[in-house]
Amino acid sequence: MTKKYVKNLVWMLVVSSLTLKSSGFVHNKRKTALLPGDILIGALVPLHYPPVELVRAQTCGEIREHYGIQRVEAAFLAVDEINRNPDLLPNITLGLEIRDTCWCSSIALEQSLEFIRDALSDSDSNEGGGGLDDSRDFIRPNRTKNIVGVVGPGSSDATIQVQNLLKLFNIPQVGYSATSLDLSDKTRFSDFLRVVPSDYYQAQVMVDIVRYYNWTYVSTVYTDDNYGQRGMAAFNALAEVSNICIAEEEKVAYNADDPAFDNVIKNLIKAERANVVVCFCDGMTVRNLHRAAQRYNVASRFLFIGSDGWADRTDVVDGLEEIFTGGISVRIKKPYLMDFDKYYFALKPMQNSRNPWFEEFWQHKFNCSLPVKETLAGLPPCTGNESLSNGYYQDAILPFVMKAVYTMAHGLHNLQRAVCGPFEGICPDMLPINGSQFMTHLMNVTYQFLNETVSFDSNGDPPGRYEILNFQRFNNGSYGYVRIGTWDNGSLEMQQETVKFNSLNGLPPTSVCSSPCAAGKAKYFPSIGEKIKTCCWTCLECEDSEYLFNETTCSECQPYYWPNVNKTGCDEIMVEHPSWDDDQVIVGLVLAALGFLTTVFTMAVFICYNHTPVVKASTRELSYIILVGMMMSYCSSIAFLAKPSTTSCILARLLPGLSFSMIYAALVTKTNRIARIFADSKKFMVHKSRFVSAVAQVVITLILISVEIFIIAAMFILEPPGTVRQQVRDRVTLECNTSTLSITAPLAWDFILVMMCTLYAVKTRNLPENFNEAKFIGFSMYTTCVIWLAWVSIYFGSNHKIICMSVCTSLSALVTLILLFFPKIYIIIFRPQRNIRPVTFKEVRVHIGSNKSLGEVDTNVPKKPAGSFKIVATILNAGHLLLQPILTRVKSALHTPVSGPNAGRLHPDFVPSLKAALKPEVPERY
Repeated sequence: MTKKYVKNLVWMLVVSSLTLKSSGFVHNKRKTALLPGDILIGALVPLHYPPVELVRAQTCGEIREHYGIQRVEAAFLAVDEINRNPDLLPNITLGLEIRDTCWCSSIALEQSLEFIRDALSDSDSNEGGGGLDDSRDFIRPNRTKNIVGVVGPGSSDATIQVQNLLKLFNIPQVGYSATSLDLSDKTRFSDFLRVVPSDYYQAQVMVDIVRYYNWTYVSTVYTDDNYGQRGMAAFNALAEVSNICIAEEEKVAYNADDPAFDNVIKNLIKAERANVVVCFCDGMTVRNLHRAAQRYNVASRFLFIGSDGWADRTDVVDGLEEIFTGGISVRIKKPYLMDFDKYYFALKPMQNSRNPWFEEFWQHKFNCSLPVKETLAGLPPCTGNESLSNGYYQDAILPFVMKAVYTMAHGLHNLQRAVCGPFEGICPDMLPINGSQFMTHLMNVTYQFLNETVSFDSNGDPPGRYEILNFQRFNNGSYGYVRIGTWDNGSLEMQQETVKFNSLNGLPPTSVCSSPCAAGKAKYFPSIGEKIKTCCWTCLECEDSEYLFNETTCSECQPYYWPNVNKTGCDEIMVEHPSWDDDQVIVGLVLAALGFLTTVFTMAVFICYNHTPVVKASTRELSYIILVGMMMSYCSSIAFLAKPSTTSCILARLLPGLSFSMIYAALVTKTNRIARIFADSKKFMVHKSRFVSAVAQVVITLILISVEIFIIAAMFILEPPGTVRQQVRDRVTLECNTSTLSITAPLAWDFILVMMCTLYAVKTRNLPENFNEAKFIGFSMYTTCVIWLAWVSIYFGSNHKIICMSVCTSLSALVTLILLFFPKIYIIIFRPQRNIRPVTFKEVRVHIGSNKSLGEVDTNVPKKPAGSFKIVATILNAGHLLLQPILTRVKSALHTPVSGPNAGRLHPDFVPSLKAALKPEVPERY
């Protein structure tokens, strides 16, 4: 409701103005440039300097080429290009009405009222409408001077006031140089967008420049208007986040007198260590600050960083070039308009009738008099040979003036396509033009302008792109601006080699109160003024395990955390654990994989040759248990080397002890069997030894293994497997919660088995060659003992426990595999002719391992083979003549007493005699 009342009030004021206008009471008529068209847009341009007397604000100052005439001609050029473009607004002629604001907010507001008054005047005369109608869709381009949108004005203050008026009538406004942060607020300025970035980005640019040179202690000055206030507020907020301290902050009006600027400089001098001054000011404020610094002879001390109010303006530095040298300014990035120069240089007063200010400008620029109605007295007549290229430089805002006009055109084009479809021109449905609908299309505009994409965000702002300039003195004695860097959407790039500072050594000035504390040191602030307190300090050392809780306090890090390099906080220590790409892990995995594949190959060979003599003689059942235990041992390496988890920790505690118990329990059973058989053979036992069958051997082995399983299960109950993090200073390792007891208890039983196996291997080392496997078992046990002794010293004496355990388990199994199984594999694959059962071996097995008597052996030959204790049929068919001498010699050697202490025992010379009797027939041994 409030907005409606305000709007009605404005309508009443406009109507009153119309009445005064029709009554002839308007005493001041300002010039207006009008380019007719089907649709008309308005433009507010500061063609003259502000009035000297701001109270009545009737008479403006001198005419301006930059800011004024060039911008008017840029707008005309843009409209000409649009109307010549058949793809943009086809069959529609775009018109333009330009009014002068004199760089004064009140005049800008007055001229905006003129736009509305003209529209209402024409609307009333053509439509007879009521001025107090609340309808906002009053924009009617057909046969009227109605303005569908406004471009400009130049300053942020004037733009804000104009927008407050235009939004009441829903007239869109496109700014070409207003950069105030306030204008991004769509809740306040719903009908505004701009082709220049917000001052927020410019403040970020200035902060980034300060940070680039490590200036942490600076002073600030801003013009006391919306542009300076809002810009400096943004700079201060960003500076605080970036740890940049403000030594002194001053504000001054752009038109203040010299004592006011002198007072600013005196306050800046008080901050002795702040040599950099950030100035969010318009051009004249920057100029007057340098003049004041010159009066106090401190111009060489201060380095000014200026906003785009200074940019690359020559009028700011005119006559003060020497004291401006070294200064840095920010300019909105812009393309150079080559076509404009060609167009502008061709302009002549007599041919440029659409610009009502051009003759005035021509006379002022060339200081001559044209043959016009108001000839300037005392000036020579213009010759016509004057050239605008003399002393020319292009206004930096011209590309944005043209962008603003093009944005209006593209918005209208999109609106026409949306409403009229394929129809070219203004269709009936397009009229009257709806301001809200037009604004929506403007916000969604995207087009190319001189190889640059023009678009807007939700606030109606384009992306931020800036150039950083340095004012320098050239070798020829002239002065000018040099681009030393760019800033594009948050990325600052500086060309340091092109920067020239106004110092004797050419180096950047220093602007810090205190040097930064080294890493691990906290700031101690003396009890002095609040402003300096946060910028000037001494440094105190923090402990190794402490971090800077804040700038003044050191605090201990919590467990598993450690101070970062700068000690600004505690970072969680990266947990270390075995990784598959670690060198040690790769070695362990390769060794385990090699052993596992070799063991699988060995088992495959044994299975394929399961019924051959070599495999049978090795006690197949126990051999398979040993091979499975070896494969489990290799698999335990994966559990050790994997990232610790509950599963891997369970396997790491289960597999080593269980695999070793399977290997050594089977070996103990095998060597025990051999020892018992030959112990009985020495006593010439006629009965077969007990528990020597394959089933009995497997049962004994499983009983021994069950002891290991019981020990492991008990340790699981006492110490459930899991993971734990261990910290030693700045290192944290993820480990299994394995105690010494949970490791040594299962291995202790395995060690007992190893010792028993070694003992039996020693006892059976001199058995007949058919049982020479005992020797290889002995070698395996000796090597295993050496490996285990080395493991104990390394495991408990170093930090390489995981790789040590992995290699130990793999080597233990690999040694057993090589010494016990490789000889058999060699015979099976490469010497198959030796994979036979020798005749003498069978006879020895008969006499020692059979329940039959010797006589039965000679006379009762079994008809069929019966295990390892049967006589092969080929012996019985060898022939009587061949066997008779051998049997005779065997019988003579076997004469034993039947009573007395040696009854039933073999004669001591039995074995040597047997060997001698069989020597001619013994085949090659294996």
